Amino acid sequence: MLNDRLDQLTDYPFDRLRALLDPITPPPVSPLVMSIGEPQHAAPSFLREVLDANAALWNRYPPTNGTPAFRSAVVDWLNRRFHLPAGMLDADRHVLPVAGTREALYAIADLVVPRRKSGGKAAVLIPNPFYQVYLGAALMAGAEAVFLQAGESTGFLPDFSPLEPAASNDTMFDPYVLDRTALAYLCSPANPQGAIMGADALERAIRLARRHDFVLAVDECYSEIYDRDPPVGALEVCARMGGDLGNVLVFHSLSKRSSVPGLRSGFVAGDPALIAAFARLRAYGGAVTPLPVLTAATVLWRDEDHVDRSRSLYRAKIDAAERILGGRFGFRRPPGSFFLWLKVGDGEEAAKALWREAAIRVLPGAYLARPTANGVNPGAGYIRVALVHDQETTEAALRRIRDIL
Repeated sequence: MLNDRLDQLTDYPFDRLRALLDPITPPPVSPLVMSIGEPQHAAPSFLREVLDANAALWNRYPPTNGTPAFRSAVVDWLNRRFHLPAGMLDADRHVLPVAGTREALYAIADLVVPRRKSGGKAAVLIPNPFYQVYLGAALMAGAEAVFLQAGESTGFLPDFSPLEPAASNDTMFDPYVLDRTALAYLCSPANPQGAIMGADALERAIRLARRHDFVLAVDECYSEIYDRDPPVGALEVCARMGGDLGNVLVFHSLSKRSSVPGLRSGFVAGDPALIAAFARLRAYGGAVTPLPVLTAATVLWRDEDHVDRSRSLYRAKIDAAERILGGRFGFRRPPGSFFLWLKVGDGEEAAKALWREAAIRVLPGAYLARPTANGVNPGAGYIRVALVHDQETTEAALRRIRDIL
């Protein structure tokens, strides 16, 4: 009765975490969840007003491609944020709303992964460690998941070089894997490590996608949470390369940017042929965004003040983490995102100790990675800590984490 591809999926990270920690009795204090990247900053004050003012729209079916106002707001934001030339993006051809980017990042594999490519099983490239949705999408689409090292030795960024034909004889990879590749996921700033891909690295990835005719799906959901310099975006690099958007899609969400994960609103933008095909697919199986939500999202994409305030709060928590943890556990100030990727020796044992002694839940890094050919899981020695709570709570938790570990 079930799709046998489900057997290839491991338990979702938070299911694994419950299995690890539920047998342990924590101390009798309020538990603190730092395992999940769920923003706890207050949502913008005007959000409720906009939703209430548009309550009459709840009884209308929303169109798959959203509203002209929403698409125009997205294009205006992309132009401002990524310094795109006027006319590069067309609101009707280059943008599609999605009900949160997790759904879209999963569904893109349904769109672009064929049964076979270049005479072999289609492949999907995934950074390792990675956001688990990438793997689920690849496996359920019937593809071979090919993991790119993204550990300390590569600056926590995915390394494509072992896939190049010149290196193929010296690596574990099939020399034709790039020709078989249908889709490659990138995440910048990266979840969980917080690393940011520079313009040159993104350009190399885009050129590789075009040379081997695969789709580059760039998850930029953390692009507005950064320490000092705004991360470069894939569309920005496309502009630098002459404006061609072929083979490139970017995914953005309001969940992190605007602290509204419950709104379930984001968008995908890029290659117009892919956007048109994605709209066709989503007319059958996509979760469309309700019109009141689209209206609220339109206002959010046009407002930067609440984003600046939230970014300042995250930066202050990173400052505190540097004061409290600096010099320990491989601490590095993440250029982007709100995660700490701490090197603790054994992530599962560290997670159990923190739960047992302080009722603090963190995520073992092994749950966000897959073992390489040598059997080593690149996340096994790490924990991911989400700095999503208020400043006082976060600082107290970081001191407890330091003392216990």
